[in-house]
Formats: sequence, C-alpha cells, structure tokens
Amino acid sequence: MSSDTHSESRRARPIKPSDTTVCVMGLGYIGLPTASILANKGYHVHGVDVRPEVVETINRGQIHIEEPDLDILVRSAVNSGQLKAGLEPQPADVFIICVPTPINPDHSPDLSYVEQAARAIRPHVRAGNLVILESTSPPHTTERIVLRHAVPDDLAPGRDIFVAHCPERVLPGRILLEAVQNDRVVGGITPACSLKAKEFYETFVNGNVLATSAKTAEVTKLVENSYRDVNIAFANELSILADELEIDPWELISLANRHPRVNILTPGPGVGGHCISVDPWFLVHAAPKITPLIRTAREVNDAKPHHVVEHVVELARQFASPRIGCLGLTYKADVDDLRESPSLDIVRELRKRNAGEVLACDPYVSPERFTEFPLYSLADVLHRSQVLVLLTDHRQFRDVPRKVLQEKVIVDTRGLWR
Repeated sequence: MSSDTHSESRRARPIKPSDTTVCVMGLGYIGLPTASILANKGYHVHGVDVRPEVVETINRGQIHIEEPDLDILVRSAVNSGQLKAGLEPQPADVFIICVPTPINPDHSPDLSYVEQAARAIRPHVRAGNLVILESTSPPHTTERIVLRHAVPDDLAPGRDIFVAHCPERVLPGRILLEAVQNDRVVGGITPACSLKAKEFYETFVNGNVLATSAKTAEVTKLVENSYRDVNIAFANELSILADELEIDPWELISLANRHPRVNILTPGPGVGGHCISVDPWFLVHAAPKITPLIRTAREVNDAKPHHVVEHVVELARQFASPRIGCLGLTYKADVDDLRESPSLDIVRELRKRNAGEVLACDPYVSPERFTEFPLYSLADVLHRSQVLVLLTDHRQFRDVPRKVLQEKVIVDTRGLWR
C-alpha cells in the first residue's frame, strides 16, 4: 500500500475518544479546563506544566485556579484515570498547545512559550498526529513557529501530519460552559488539516465548528478582542470626559443607550486579562502603519488607570494622614485572575506615590499565594479607610451598607454603588 493510501486512511478513520490520547501543553486558565473536558469525554489525557506544584496539585485531583465547577470536573477526571499531569510531554494522537503569549515592553509579541512547547513535543510527534495551537497568536504563528519547531521535517502537513490553530474564545467564570457551547473557528495549514481539526472539535463542542485557514483563524481571534477593546476605549474616554464636565458618566451612557442604534459598553478602571489587553497589539505589530484606531484604543485603555490614580490622589489630599481602601485586585468580577489587571496596577501606583496608607482587599486572591503587599479583610478596609476605591465589582462588594459609603469619600470605577 502506498504512503498516500496510508495517509488517506488516517484522515478517513473517525476520531473515537476511547481510542485517542491527547497531550495538553500548559495547564493554566485554558489548558486545565480543556484537559478536564476532554478527559470527561473519554479521551486519555496527559497534561503538561513546567510548575511542579501545579502538576502535584492536579494529580491530587485538586485545582490551582478559580473557575466554577472546575474542581468537580478535575477530580472526576483524575479519579477515573483519564487525566494525569506531568512535567514532560508524552507520545499522543493529539497535541494541544495552551501556553501564554504575552507582550514585551515594546508591545511586540513574546512567542517564546509557544516555541518552547513546540520544541518539547517534537520528539514525540509522529505520522498521523494532530497538532493544535490554541494560544492566541499573531498571524503566521501556527506555520512559522508550531509547524517549524514541532513537526519533523520528513512529515508533510495535510498528508502525514495535521497542524491547525483553534483559538479559545471563552470568558473566565464561564469557561466550562463556553468551551463546549460556543462556536469554534479551526484553521489548518492545509484544507486537510482544517478538516481533521474540525472532526476532533466536533467530538466535544456543541456549537458550530467553522473551518478556515490557520492565518484567518489567528486574525479572527485578534479581531474579536480588538473590537471589544475599541468599544471599551470609547466608554472609558466618555467617563473621563464626563468627569471633566462634572456629569455622571453612568447616567450619560444609560441615556445615550436609549437610542435604538446605540449600545455603549460599560467603562471601568482600564482593561485587563490576557486577551483584550494584549491581543490588539498583535495586530498593531503585524501592520503598524494601517492600524491607528486599534493602537489609539489600546493607548486610551492603558491610560485609564493613571487617570484613576490622579483622581484618588487629589481626593486624598483633604486628609492629613489619608487611608485609602482599594476593593479588588483581579481584572474582572468573581475570578482570581490577576493577569494584566488595571486594578492591581492602580494599587501598585498608589503605593508608589505615597498618597497615604493603602489598604487592599480581594476575596478571590489568596494571601498565601500573593505576597507582593499585605491584604486586608473587607471589614477592616471599610472600618479604617477614609477614601474608598472600588476597582473590581466582586459580588462581596455589592452589599456594602449605604451608611458606611456615606461616611467615605468614594471613587467607584465600576458604577456599582450609584
């Protein structure tokens, strides 16, 4: 039988979870939920992380990140023997790369983690494998980094090996639901690669699985988050304008949104998380001369924390020995994710400015894991602070007694206490 016939039979053979092994590279906010979903669908999953404490935690059936119901799913997967974690990759039928793709200080993409993961799996990749990059990445990453460093030179993509990009598009706090229910975009290096990746995702995704090219899939994810970033920048700039004009930004936006074709988003202290605050820079870096709107939106959102800091410092000057209570460090409500958090940046800047004693509180941040500066209980912050700054709208902060708020100087960056 010819090699072409062998390749064709590999493509034609349906993917059955019980007969398929998956190696997931990176067990963070995307990798661990993905690994646990696949394991509970019947796949034999080997998860890889470079942090020994993370590997040990998962192998005990426990989790190191906060996400609703993830503890139940991981415990079930580990107890059934379908999910195991280790420090090194192993041979598998499917490899999924879920590692960070941060930006450098000059806003260029840092693809070192993707390259390291690709190089790590290369000794284990063999003919017939499916290699997927889920990490959000700039254009050409799948081809120039993953294909180049993960796939042996003698394996032709689309014939001997299948390489694709399938960006995650989930919201922290809803990851387990959206990873299965949302539509997914899969883009292969070749059409055959796209079809193989589509077949794999259709075994556990209830939403539509839409096949395209790898580059289009890469750019699609960046466009999704850039769209959000541009619209949030408009809302944040409006909030600064409203402060300048001494009007209520929340009332302003609420009234404007009564127009049938206006839907202004909600302003905040900035934009955080690993996606919206990072991904637009990938497009700017790819085509700097033709992306002025995307760049400006990023600059507006990056500047918003500095505006908040200046406002707080000005208000604190009315006290001889100001005590500033900061509620929230994570970038969004009811999660423990500190990545690119404007709330955390604001607290850091207030401490650096020596504007007064800064008392920070966040019910989702563990004092054992977070040691950069002291954390206080909500009761302590409410009792001791004179200036109260709401940075993250955790549900625990919603029911602060009105009597307490009336006794404080309030900076509400989320409009929670209007």
